[in-house]
Amino acid sequence: MARLWVGLAGAGFFLALLVLHSRFCGSPVLRKFAFQVSWTTKEILYRLDVGWPNRPEYFTGTTFCVAVDSLSGLVYVAQRGDNIPKVLVFTEDGYFLRSWNYTVDTPHGIFAASTLHEQSVWITDVGSDFMILWLHGERGTGPAKFNIPHSVTVDSAGRVWVADRGNKRIQVFDKDTGEWLGAWNNCFTEEGPSSVRFTPDGKYVIVAQLNLSRVLLVAAPPVGSIGNCSVINTIQLADQVLPHLLDVSGKTGAIYVAEIGAKQVQKYVPVEGHFPLFTHS
Repeated sequence: MARLWVGLAGAGFFLALLVLHSRFCGSPVLRKFAFQVSWTTKEILYRLDVGWPNRPEYFTGTTFCVAVDSLSGLVYVAQRGDNIPKVLVFTEDGYFLRSWNYTVDTPHGIFAASTLHEQSVWITDVGSDFMILWLHGERGTGPAKFNIPHSVTVDSAGRVWVADRGNKRIQVFDKDTGEWLGAWNNCFTEEGPSSVRFTPDGKYVIVAQLNLSRVLLVAAPPVGSIGNCSVINTIQLADQVLPHLLDVSGKTGAIYVAEIGAKQVQKYVPVEGHFPLFTHS
């Protein structure tokens, strides 16, 4: 019995050291440990790919955004900082390919849109002059008004989903007419959404919440109805990881999260058996 109590005391002391080291030194060990603990009371739908990327030392700035080119199997990461490469290119398996530092000043968002004949990468650069190509709404709290619109995506039904972060909601519009279709706010009473994407099968909405260091898996509504937000599962990250923007692989359903607090991008892969409609071709 004495040995048991000594063992428990030793384990408690070790955990306390981890907490203190994380608080004062930013230990990545505790970040992974906190992620594992967050799943203890819920069914696991995604798991952290601890080996992605295989060379994390290429993250030398603040990682603001990430985009997946599923057609080419590439992951683009944009980071901020002085005298560093602003865009990093990895394979979906985590191998570093190349980087560049020209034409980009202060990246905020990134989107990859490739075809069989052309690769295209679009970057929102808040440090350079830009042209507004399309604009909907104005600042405010009512329908079709915004306060820090932070991320946008389109579903297979032609609905545009906007993460209206400052108003703590997601607003939905018709892609062709611009008609306001509804909004979700019941899931975001604590913190507004900073990023929104769909899983490849269209059944789930993936939402990042920056200051809560949390990623939500939300049931997507059927066509013709927006309804209320219904959270299916949660990935709770460690404090101050700060997930800013995320993207989802159209082939594997893997979630890539740009974390401005941890200054890294992490990959979460679906647990086998939960998402049978994801294709790997």
